[in-house]
Amino acid sequence: MHGSTTSLTTSVSSWLLVLLCVVSGAYCLRRARGSDGGAAGEAVMGFGMALMAVPLGGHDDGWRAPVLGVVFGGAALHALWLLRGGSHHAHHLVGSLTMVYMALMAGTGSGHGQEHAQAAGPPLLTGALLLYYAGYVMLGGTRLITAGGAVSPRPAAGRRGPTELIRACRLAMGIGMLAMLLTM
Repeated sequence: MHGSTTSLTTSVSSWLLVLLCVVSGAYCLRRARGSDGGAAGEAVMGFGMALMAVPLGGHDDGWRAPVLGVVFGGAALHALWLLRGGSHHAHHLVGSLTMVYMALMAGTGSGHGQEHAQAAGPPLLTGALLLYYAGYVMLGGTRLITAGGAVSPRPAAGRRGPTELIRACRLAMGIGMLAMLLTM
C-alpha cells in the first residue's frame, strides 16, 4: 500500500460525503418542481456541497473556490429574496453564506483537505457556525425521530414528497455541512 491509512480513511469519508450530498441534491431537484423555491435552493446546496467535498488530492486548480463563491453568493441572494415570504427560509440564507465562507477559506489555502495545524478562518465565526449546525442536526434528528412514530405514506402538501423523507434529506445535508466545517 502506497498511502497511509489516514489518507485512505479521509478519501473514503470524503467520497461518502460527496455521495450523500449528490443524492440529497438530486432528491431536492426532483422535489423542486411545483415548489416555492426552497427545494431548488436545497438542490443547489446539495450539489455545491458535493462539489466542494470532492477530494482533489492536494492540487486544486484554483477555479473551484471562485466558482463556488459566485454560485453560493447567488444562492444567498435567492434565499434573501425568499425571506420576504417568511422567516422559514432563514436557514437557506445561513447555509448559502456558510458555503461562501468555506469557499473563501478554501481559496486562501486553508480549506478542505489541507493538513496543517493552523486554524482556518476566524475561529469565532467557524465556532459559531459549528454550534449552529450541531444544533440544527440535533433538532432535525429529534424531529425525525418524533415523526417516525406516526409514519404516513401520504405526501406533504403538493408534490413535495413524504415529510419524513424531506426531513431526512435536510438532516443529511446538515450533517454534511457540519462535517465540512469540522474539516476546515
